[in-house]
Amino acid sequence: MQDQVSQLRVYPGLLRPLMTVPHPVSILVLYDRKNSAIEDLARAAAVGVELSGAARATLKRTTEASQADLLAADGLLLGCPNWSGITGSLKSWLDEQGDLWEHGSLAGKPAAAFTAGSGQHSGLEITLLQLLHWMLACGMVVVGLPWGERMRNSGSYYGATAVGEVTNEDLAQARELGSRLAAVAAKLT
Repeated sequence: MQDQVSQLRVYPGLLRPLMTVPHPVSILVLYDRKNSAIEDLARAAAVGVELSGAARATLKRTTEASQADLLAADGLLLGCPNWSGITGSLKSWLDEQGDLWEHGSLAGKPAAAFTAGSGQHSGLEITLLQLLHWMLACGMVVVGLPWGERMRNSGSYYGATAVGEVTNEDLAQARELGSRLAAVAAKLT
């Protein structure tokens, strides 16, 4: 048997398709910057994506992003400050993306949400649910956060949050959300 194994020949041309590096998974971290807290969460989420080793992050404000960015990404992390729901400018940006939901252009892509606000009972979860509603309307696969001890003080099942000054716990929740989304995107891509 040993002689038979040593006589096997390997043809490099046959193995090349197996040896190629797969296209890296890309996550668009898109946010409406109305305060520095939302930008802090966006950066932490992008770090989580990168630290996962499963994907690369592209960080953009809605004023810099285009529909092409949205369509090119394998996953989406969408953030908005809480203004008794999403901001008017984010709503306008989402509306301007056309009928992506009707065409199924984003269907099957994983997505997650994050928000920041001034008060703990000021509607943070309503803002997250509005973001998730848009994602679900587009047929996206929503990724949230599982229960953990940290959630006693920070975060939500629906996504990462910050109340008032951004804390280390808030940043950790955003990193965890970014990492979870990257892992799901890598499995779905």
